[in-house]
Amino acid sequence: MIKYLEKHVVIFLISALLVNSIAVLTYANDLPKINVDAISSIALDCNSKMTLYEKNSDMLVPIASTTKIMTALVAIKYGDLNKKITIPERAVSIRGSKVGYKKGEIISIRELLNGLMLRSGNDASIAIAEGVSGSVEHFINLMNEYSLELGLINTHFEVPHGLDSQYHYSSAYDLAMITVKAKENPEFNDIVQTKDLDSKKYNFTRSYHNINKILWLIPEADGVKTGFTGKAGKCLVTSVNINGNKVIIVVLNCNNRWNETIKIKNYITKHYVYKKFFSKDENIMNVSLPNYKGNINLVCNKDIIIPTKVNSIYDSKIIKPCKDMNGKLYKSSPLGSIEIYEDKKLILKESLRIKNISTNEIKQKKWNIFK
Repeated sequence: MIKYLEKHVVIFLISALLVNSIAVLTYANDLPKINVDAISSIALDCNSKMTLYEKNSDMLVPIASTTKIMTALVAIKYGDLNKKITIPERAVSIRGSKVGYKKGEIISIRELLNGLMLRSGNDASIAIAEGVSGSVEHFINLMNEYSLELGLINTHFEVPHGLDSQYHYSSAYDLAMITVKAKENPEFNDIVQTKDLDSKKYNFTRSYHNINKILWLIPEADGVKTGFTGKAGKCLVTSVNINGNKVIIVVLNCNNRWNETIKIKNYITKHYVYKKFFSKDENIMNVSLPNYKGNINLVCNKDIIIPTKVNSIYDSKIIKPCKDMNGKLYKSSPLGSIEIYEDKKLILKESLRIKNISTNEIKQKKWNIFK
């Protein structure tokens, strides 16, 4: 494990330097304490990546079938969902929870993903891995590579299903970040929020019922995945809509995972209010730079909406580009930034970019801006 981390730490550090948007990990130390009966847990705002609650969120632990969130994400990223897979013997003979696919059955990757996420099929995970990558081992390499691409260093995969394995682990924080990425994909969202799927809808071989009870217990929930093994205990990753904003809640090794997830959700609803500071494409400032004639308009990359604590004071600050900046200037160049402060403490930093401008406007103002 140590060698694995040492081998990839340089990649992680370089990736971190390339990120334009920085969410500063902030904990709700000034809010009333909440007792969550889990070995580790976290609540993470999808948009700002701000931590709203956490307990041992960086602890390396077994994660059971919540592993399948990454399995699905990699399959969607690299696989052809319409491809038909012949169910192999290795899938049929796998232990633990299964859909019940038969050896030699021919099933699409799209259907297998539903079996994976709705029924937590270990047989589906093996079939997907072999169908996408040719072998389970190569698919696991893709899982680990993608994990590093996301900047996650507290995660390592050895299996695509989550059955206990010595060096198969993650953390509540890393799982939340994997889920944030997965929730960006419409295909993933459509699958994990489905309660019941009739085989006739997509001409599947069978119908599927979702075993994730949180979809019935929290009306605002739209996924994501349950998990259980002897070492990992009961696990649950949940995506919940709070006043129009997505929050990921993770509880690991949690005997009462349903009620503890509801407890965290209610805690966030009670103590946080979402506030919009800036809008996507909003003109933030006009600046002049050396070697460029005329003013350059800088706009916001996205809506900046963050969860704010009821009793805290929030301020924003606009950071101008360096005055001595020179060289080629591209439309995608990050120039300046917006900073958000909570009680004078920096909690969020977002880069600005050049406003979308026409070629004629560039010529008229004699800007040296490249596409």
